[in-house]
Amino acid sequence: MLATQMARAGRPGEVVCVDRSRHALSIAQARAKVRDLNNIRFVEGSLTELSTLGLGLFDYIDCCGVLHHLPDPDSALAGLESALAPNGGMGLMVYAPYGRTGVYMLQEALEELAPFEEQPATRLDMARRVMRHLPATAWLRQNGNFGDHLSGGDAGLYDLLLNPRDRAYTIGAFLDLLDGAGLKASCLMEPARYDPALFLPDPKVRARIAQLPAREQATVAESLTGNMATHVAYVVRKGTGITRPDASSFDAVPVMREIPGIELAKQMRPDHTLPFAFGTLVVPIPLPPQARGLLPLIDGERTVGDLAAILATRGVPENKFRTVWQETFQTLERLNRVLLLPPA
Repeated sequence: MLATQMARAGRPGEVVCVDRSRHALSIAQARAKVRDLNNIRFVEGSLTELSTLGLGLFDYIDCCGVLHHLPDPDSALAGLESALAPNGGMGLMVYAPYGRTGVYMLQEALEELAPFEEQPATRLDMARRVMRHLPATAWLRQNGNFGDHLSGGDAGLYDLLLNPRDRAYTIGAFLDLLDGAGLKASCLMEPARYDPALFLPDPKVRARIAQLPAREQATVAESLTGNMATHVAYVVRKGTGITRPDASSFDAVPVMREIPGIELAKQMRPDHTLPFAFGTLVVPIPLPPQARGLLPLIDGERTVGDLAAILATRGVPENKFRTVWQETFQTLERLNRVLLLPPA
């Protein structure tokens, strides 16, 4: 995806795809060929031996769903940190325990019924037989996070239930993992997901939440919602300054992510809330009433100033627009639904 975006934007740079599986690399190479991408280098190797691959330093490292399967995640992450260029960053994803309720129970059962020393095909056959008769009381049946794994064929079933190494991290343990490698989270995804006030509208409870440090707030949100199956974060080295783009600048260009603004506006309810799904949990998100007319105008080309000018023709003065825009952008950015285009 990143290589495609770079190619479309005409941006220089090389993407290095590292995988210890030759078969996985061949699939990635075939996909790159279909997309006519020439900015990717494919390297067969393991993250546990990163220092021996001679790959140099990276401005950005994406490591999604890997660390929790390694024998020593701390050492592997330290290796990634050493490959990071000055002022570089990473995108990381690790499993989280509460949203995987039922998974580890079934893994324990299958360790006995389909031992690791057996051949994968034999283990898969046993897992399929177990799943056909899984008791109604099994917690995995109550967990709505894994329909794609359970219906996605052998690969999904094996990854979910038969992987010989599978560790989950609470948000606190994940932040400790980062800290041990000299890293810090610049942003958890989605940021709003880690705000327990979003799920607890009681004013007295919210006042108590506001007194908690960010880490403790995130811990409360994870424990409270119970459905976080992963943690995703963008991280940088500790001590790295982070300059966030100014969304209030009239030269900034907002762009919708995943859902066009016009579709998002249609989803708004009469009470001006937007139903938003955090996995299997749907939460009403308050937006300014004017957001209903503002969102369809965001097309990835208009500047914030252009939006202000259009709303001015609808009777919204600049000072009012700035208030509406700030609230709309901050809310949707925390949901990872609106971003700002990088400078040309």
